Amino acid sequence: MTRILVNIVLAEGGVEQIRSNPELPKKEMEFVNQWKEEDILEHFFITASKNGAVLIFQNITGIKAKELIEALPYFPFMSKIDYLTLDKHF
Repeated sequence: MTRILVNIVLAEGGVEQIRSNPELPKKEMEFVNQWKEEDILEHFFITASKNGAVLIFQNITGIKAKELIEALPYFPFMSKIDYLTLDKHF
């Protein structure tokens, strides 16, 4: 089973900019919750430092994962995004 792992790091100062607009986190979570309901987001982690996240998608292509990430409200605050295609064995 193929999975797409997305590792995101926010830009320096990104967390502060996001926190200064309380609507941004709400809008971001709407996307995450929708993906979970659609069964395309299998796992969602936020780093302990709160400056990054790891998402594991299923049932979509890497191209679709990239499109979804680029539609996020936090996208302008992201400095690094890595996409890894994985084959789940267990």
